[in-house]
Amino acid sequence: MIRHSPIPAALLPATMALAMTAGGVQAFEPTGEEIAYRVDGEAFAGYLSLAEGQARGSVLIIHDWGGLDDYERRRADMLAELGYDAFAVDLYGQGNRPSEIEAKKAETARLYEDRERMRTLTLAGLAEARAQGAGNGAVIMGYCFGGSVVLEMARSGEAEDVHGFASFHGGLSTPEGQSWPEGAGPILIAHGGADAMISLEDVATLGNELESAGATYQIEIYSGAPHAFTVFGSDAYRQRADERSWRAFQELLAQALPPSS
Repeated sequence: MIRHSPIPAALLPATMALAMTAGGVQAFEPTGEEIAYRVDGEAFAGYLSLAEGQARGSVLIIHDWGGLDDYERRRADMLAELGYDAFAVDLYGQGNRPSEIEAKKAETARLYEDRERMRTLTLAGLAEARAQGAGNGAVIMGYCFGGSVVLEMARSGEAEDVHGFASFHGGLSTPEGQSWPEGAGPILIAHGGADAMISLEDVATLGNELESAGATYQIEIYSGAPHAFTVFGSDAYRQRADERSWRAFQELLAQALPPSS
């Protein structure tokens, strides 16, 4: 397995900027590896990027509604450079990477309507990451649809040895019949102030729920940032919001996965 040398956190904004060109995103050369695995007989394909030497912990990355692609692979490699083992889980199945909007809606609906399957596949990805050598202490993070999955896992309390959760421009609604357990967290919510899909009212509702549960949480709202503001090369990308949310995530990682003495 390929491993990487860590870079100082202070250099990360520059590193992120190198991923961009005037015309969009540079060609991406993954430095991790694809991992094929099975869940109850179904085939899946995740992506593993391991830190150099002793990792500070591990991060499970949940993809957006398009399935696991180079965006999640890039984020995994960035985390490995920071000293974390990273595994981008596959919730759709090997080779299932929808490109049309209706197909993306269908795939997310399948999991929104079967929350048990959503959790089972996420936990299977976490188990596979650990079987491949990723550290046990973990944080779960995700983008858009993946952010909704992150909150599902945080509410469930089913993931063992997971010490933090982060949702980037994700869905925030709590499904009917679910509630937040007492003392949940720590949780980071990174939200765009100009998000036309997830309203500030949704943010406030979640904040009230977390506060009532005595959760440890942080909600960051970035002015002018639309939905999907972290997606390199897209029309929605906002560098200021991306860099600030990434720094906030690093702070969560440092809190949730402190260096061993």
